[in-house]
Amino acid sequence: MQWLNEPPRWQEQGSSLTVTTGPKTDFWRKTHYGFVRDNGHFYYQEMSGNFTATVEIIGQYNTLYDQAGLMLRVDEANWIKCGIEYVNGVQHVSAVVTRDFSDWSVVPVAQNPSALLLRVSRDGDAVEVRYSLDGANYIMLRLAHLTLEDRVMVGPMAASPDGDGFSVRFEGLKIEPA
Repeated sequence: MQWLNEPPRWQEQGSSLTVTTGPKTDFWRKTHYGFVRDNGHFYYQEMSGNFTATVEIIGQYNTLYDQAGLMLRVDEANWIKCGIEYVNGVQHVSAVVTRDFSDWSVVPVAQNPSALLLRVSRDGDAVEVRYSLDGANYIMLRLAHLTLEDRVMVGPMAASPDGDGFSVRFEGLKIEPA
């Protein structure tokens, strides 16, 4: 695995990856805010064809828009990021789908859970994003189009668009062919 925009501090130990994000980092393109940012932290491997990626995310979110989750990326203008995004003191399960312009969908999580399990599956040009709070029941958040490109980058991502950084731990990352 390799970094796009290596964070200021990170450690990989066994099946655990701990990241401290840099300040003013994000992945976003144009929509609503009118700017482009491509400086968030993304630890990825390349995958071909169909696959499923799963991970548990345990973050210490504290500033507006602190975020952590999984990313699937073709290039700087075609990608999906999903996971937790911290908005007004509440964790939201979030998905941003970008095809030159970013869109954003969120679902507030009632009691700011200590961890979120995330499962992202690629099947052709479709990507299904599911999340779980208990490890047994997965809820679909989004079904989105990515691209028919054979190879995509996939792995954990984290960013602090408005803050000075936060710490997040990714546990048990698995990226497996479907």
